Amino acid sequence: MTSPDSTAPAPRIHEHGVRLTVEGDIATVTLDGAARRNAQGPALWRTLAEAGRTLPGNVRVVLLRAEGPSFSAGLDRRAFTPDGIDGEGSLTELARLADADLDAAIAGFQAAFTWWRAPDIVSVAAVQGHAIGAGFQLALAADLRIAADDAQFAMRETSLGLVPDLGGTHPLVSLVGYGRALEICATGRFVQAEEAARIGLVNLVVPAAHLDEAARDLADALLDAPRDALIETKALLQGATARGYDEQRAAERAAQARRLRDLIG
Repeated sequence: MTSPDSTAPAPRIHEHGVRLTVEGDIATVTLDGAARRNAQGPALWRTLAEAGRTLPGNVRVVLLRAEGPSFSAGLDRRAFTPDGIDGEGSLTELARLADADLDAAIAGFQAAFTWWRAPDIVSVAAVQGHAIGAGFQLALAADLRIAADDAQFAMRETSLGLVPDLGGTHPLVSLVGYGRALEICATGRFVQAEEAARIGLVNLVVPAAHLDEAARDLADALLDAPRDALIETKALLQGATARGYDEQRAAERAAQARRLRDLIG
C-alpha cells in the first residue's frame, strides 16, 4: 500500500471477475463473476493481488463482497480438466513444474489472499450463499466476516485429494481451534451460517437482504476509531497468540507509550 498521505488517484480495477472501487476511506472489492458463481482462477487471483498493491494510503477499511447468489464456489472446475482454464493451464500442468517453480507459482496465488490483514487496514468479508474451497479461504483472509443467513462454508480441498493452500489454514485454526478445523477440512462438510456464528467463524449473521447494509454499517463503525489507535490495537491482537503473557503486557506498554506521546505531541 502507499503511504497515508498519498495523493495518487483512487484506482479503478474491473477485470477478470474483480471490481475495485474506492470511496473516501473505504475500498470495496467485488467479485462480479456471478454467472460462474464467482469461481476463481489465476487471473482473478492476480487481479486481487493487484487491488491490494494499488490501494491508496488513505484507505482504512476494505469491504469484500460478491454479486449473485454465491460468494464464491471455489476453484474454477475447468482447472481439473486436461485443457484447464483458457490461457491459464490446468492442475496437471502445475504439478509437472519443477519444485522451485511450483512453490513460486503457489506463492503467487497466495498473494491474492495475504494483503487483507495488512496492519493499516481492517478488512470485512460479506458472505452470502456458497463459500467453498478457495471461496472459503478468501472469506477467511479478511479480518472480520459478516454472513447472510443463507451462507454455507465448506473446505473441499482434502476431499479432492488436495490441501487448502491459499492461506486459509492459519485463520481457520485461530478462529475455531485445531480439532474443529481438522473436522471441517477432513470431511468437507458444509458449515451453515448459524453454526458459523456459534463457533466463531463469523462475527455476525444477518438476513441476506441486509448483508451489504450490515457490512457498510460495520465499516462506518470501524472508521470511528482514530486510525493510529486502531493500527496499534490490531497489531497487539494479531501478535497475542505468539507471545507469552508477560511479553504481551510488555507489548501493550510499548504501544500505549507510543499513543500517549503521539497524543500530547
